[in-house]
Amino acid sequence: MPNLRATAQKLALAQSRFLAAADTVDSSQWNTTPSPGAWSAAQLVAHLCLVERGILGYADRVIRKRPLPVSLLQRLHFPLALVESRLIKRKSPSALLPKTLGSKEELLADLRSVRERTLAFLKETHGRDLSVYCWPHPFLGRLDFYTWFTFVAAHQIRHTKQMVEISQNIPNRVVSSQK
Repeated sequence: MPNLRATAQKLALAQSRFLAAADTVDSSQWNTTPSPGAWSAAQLVAHLCLVERGILGYADRVIRKRPLPVSLLQRLHFPLALVESRLIKRKSPSALLPKTLGSKEELLADLRSVRERTLAFLKETHGRDLSVYCWPHPFLGRLDFYTWFTFVAAHQIRHTKQMVEISQNIPNRVVSSQK
């Protein structure tokens, strides 16, 4: 059975680094995109909440059923390091784009809340071997239960880099001094 403590630590570290990066974006520019077609900090946080909430909900539903047999060959997937590296940039499917956005404080509170639920869920399921539950990721391949939660951390690490880019590239507001 995988070491859930390592997964929980990776989730905590990813969260703290992401929040530190988010702190560098001023609340007044939270919904400002650094360039046309790019995401704002608000959209990025809403995306992270949506993805993590979706994985958590699916994991909760799937472990209530009998696991489907998955061969060793079917368990092969691309390494999560690809996700963290952000060498290959992906366009998120439109279904994963956030529809509604809140303030910086509201979105970051939501992000913290989702992570607390994820960690609580991992703690609740700690006594079970859930590695037999697998479901496909659209790009990486079939991931088992534990790899999905490691993916959540890798996904957040990836988007921490994006948050830093947003912070560095948001156009500075120019205040006019016309009288």
